[in-house]
Amino acid sequence: MLSKCANPRCSNRFLYFRDGKLFRWEGLQIVDHPLKKDPSKPHRKVEFFWLCGDCARHMIVVFKPGAGVSVRPIVRVHKAAS
Repeated sequence: MLSKCANPRCSNRFLYFRDGKLFRWEGLQIVDHPLKKDPSKPHRKVEFFWLCGDCARHMIVVFKPGAGVSVRPIVRVHKAAS
């Protein structure tokens, strides 16, 4: 469940969908559970991350294999006037 901004330096609490930006990450996870028929078969794992309005203006949520989820500044490309 979402409770706060995904930016670890931000303490804004998640209250409404109208403020900020929601990110969905979908991956696979190996789960060893006694009720699972084939414990070696991965299952889908969906997680949601939220950036508050202030952080969403300057950052995005990214996923790197082996490192997990983190926030990064948005890289803006400025086009030269012709």
